[in-house]
Amino acid sequence: MTSLEFSAHPPRVSDADRERALDVLRESAVQGRVSQHTFMRRMELILHARQPDELNAVLHDLRPSEPSPGLVLRTVGRVSAFQLRLRRAWRSERLPQLLLPGPGPYPLSIGRAPGSMLRLNDHTVSRAHAQLRHTGGGWSLRDLGSSNGTWVNGSRVTGSVPVRPGDQVRFGQVAFRLTAP
Repeated sequence: MTSLEFSAHPPRVSDADRERALDVLRESAVQGRVSQHTFMRRMELILHARQPDELNAVLHDLRPSEPSPGLVLRTVGRVSAFQLRLRRAWRSERLPQLLLPGPGPYPLSIGRAPGSMLRLNDHTVSRAHAQLRHTGGGWSLRDLGSSNGTWVNGSRVTGSVPVRPGDQVRFGQVAFRLTAP
């Protein structure tokens, strides 16, 4: 005989199912989502329910919607990124200005060496750290193989990169904001 020949009885509600339903109802009452009268009426329905569908009908509007893990991670990421952007903006506004010199035939040498045109007396700056050169279209900054790096707007310079007023430049740990005369 097959199960089609007999009328299959729907599953009955277990005591554990009732307890879980009552827990959801209690939590909703604590959160103020149901009134005392509604709580009492729904509790009675839960205790008299015989099928899982009856329990679902009683609790259909009370089940907590759980946020997806992706949403939580994105929210935390955005908050963390905002703090980082705020810190960078705060620091960049407080950076000392480095005035770009007028165009000339020779590059501006930057470093710790006594002959540097821009001498930076900091242990993170190499003796011959970088060069700032005026080209036909503007200024370019070139790292000279420094040990702690030359950075423009947060990106490490490899070779030569164009720079303009408003850019943030860093030689080792010494940072400036470029300005035009």
